[in-house]
Order: sequence, then structure tokens, then C-alpha cells
Amino acid sequence: MTQRFDPKMALIDLDGTLVDSVPDLTHSVDAMMAELGRPPHGEAAVRNWVGNGVERLVKRALTGSLDGEPEAADFERAYPIFLERYTAHNGKRSRLYPGVAEGLRMLEARGIQLGCVTNKAAQFTEPLLAALGVAGHFGIIISGDTLPEKKPSPLPLLHAAEHFGVAPAESLMVGDSISDVKASRAAGFPVVCVSYGYNHGLDIRDAKPDAVIDSLAELDGLLA
Repeated sequence: MTQRFDPKMALIDLDGTLVDSVPDLTHSVDAMMAELGRPPHGEAAVRNWVGNGVERLVKRALTGSLDGEPEAADFERAYPIFLERYTAHNGKRSRLYPGVAEGLRMLEARGIQLGCVTNKAAQFTEPLLAALGVAGHFGIIISGDTLPEKKPSPLPLLHAAEHFGVAPAESLMVGDSISDVKASRAAGFPVVCVSYGYNHGLDIRDAKPDAVIDSLAELDGLLA
């Protein structure tokens, strides 16, 4: 039997759930690499590296691995270059995933309070949501540097629940990665994941969310 959800609040992840931001991130990573005199990585590699914030993305680009730690001097040189490039290109190539606009309208029509919870830094989150025309849907936007901790910590989710005056059990997290599942479990939130996002090449079903959907618009069929 399909599980039904009856949330008063839904929190939605940004990169890999609402927005495919990899084209902008790839452009910025490869521009950084070129300025450092190194070969580009291309979109397939960057798609596997995103989801844990831009500092970790830059470290992965410098080392070519998920868990690599570059020399401190290398990172200190590269990171400002990346920030400059990404600030200039953020939102230019990124696109909403199919079904996102319909899904957001459906949730609003049902009277569900909406928040966006992401590990992306606020300096990139808010311009990106605005560029894609969806910022106005969210009553709260919590970025990776809004609070002392970010996902997979439960703190951002619990902060949003407190903001709206909603209990965790009356909430819903919608994301694309194991980080979203871990944060939800720790916060006591039900969690639904999209099948198409950024989870470092792993099947999100292995993280055992409460449900998996192929489009945000499919959430309608899971709501009570």
C-alpha cells in the first residue's frame, strides 16, 4: 500500500531536487581549472561531485576524487577563482526540473507552507531561486551558511519547523540525496526523494526514504 502524507509544511532541497545547477557549476569549475593551468573535468564528473556545498566541490575538482583533500595553498588559490566565476554565471544555464513548477503550485494550492533547505551558500541560493522565478513560493529559505550546521544535521529542518510552528511529524522533507534522508531521520521528518538528483552515482532507494518520485508533480498522488 502506498504511504500517504498529510504535511502542514514541506521543505524542499535546491540542487538536484528543484534545479539542475550542474551546467553552471561545470562552467565555473572548468573556468577555474583553466585559470590554474589544469585540464577541465566536464559535466559528467561535476554531476557526480555536487551536493555538499561549493567548498567540497572545489576540493573534489582539485583532487579528482570525492573524498580528496588538496594542499591548503592550492585550495586557497582556487576557491576565490571559483567563487568569482560562479557568482558571474549562477542561474544562466541552470534550469528547473520538469514538474517542479507544477509541484510547487500544487503544494501551495493545498495550503502547505513551503521552505527551501539547501547546503548551498546564501550568496548563491537566493539569486538562483530568483533567476528561475520560484523564490516567492518559499516562506523560509535556509542556506548552508544560515545556521551553525547544515544537512545532514537536523538543525535546518527543525529550525524551519519552529519558524512555521509545525511539529516534525506534520512536516515533509523532499530531497535527492542521502544527506536529505539522514537529516530527515534525525529530525523526525517523513522524507520523499526524487529519482533524478545528485547522489554521487548511488541509487537513492538504497538510502530508504519513505517514497521515491520521478517528478515533484507526482507528490500530489502521495498526499492525503
